[in-house]
Amino acid sequence: ASSMNPLSAIAALQFFSTLGKLKTLKRTGWIDNGIAFPESVADHMYRMSMMCFALTDTSLDKNRLIKICLCHDLAEAIAGDITPTEVSGVSKEEKRKLEEDALESIVNDLGNEELGSEIRGLWMEYEARTSPEAIVASQLDKFEMIVQADEYEKKCASDGIEKNLESFFSYTEGYCTHPEVKSWDDELRQARNKRLTC
Repeated sequence: ASSMNPLSAIAALQFFSTLGKLKTLKRTGWIDNGIAFPESVADHMYRMSMMCFALTDTSLDKNRLIKICLCHDLAEAIAGDITPTEVSGVSKEEKRKLEEDALESIVNDLGNEELGSEIRGLWMEYEARTSPEAIVASQLDKFEMIVQADEYEKKCASDGIEKNLESFFSYTEGYCTHPEVKSWDDELRQARNKRLTC
């Protein structure tokens, strides 16, 4: 393994501070749906990354997959969490440009070509779905979202509030095709349908 030049302490602290924004940046989809204490972007990426441990598919480079999961929403620290066009009014191209510029400023501030290009590469790979790992990461992204939606529905019900987050389930229907992720997705949807019909 090649050794990397160390980051300057100042650049490292700035990077950690930027990452801190992801801990407080609430996921827009939940705010728009009136969820009382919505999760942060970091919360989402953490569970997504942990889901990788549960995958047993040896054809996937698990370390790379986890790294992609940890980097895929990094640009939101600066760009914010921009929801799909029909909700936010921001076009796909515009969103992409805002996020790409944000990512560039984050990696440039590192002042470290090796680390910068690794993070940029993982982010681009996810955006373009150019590897099996990036494709699975994008499925975990959608799956983690419906796990969260299911939890919010149940939490609201236990608080005596009726909350239907069907839009998240219909939007992601059929998206998870990796056999393991699909089995989790199927199980979750079946349990939810049972819960809603009883």
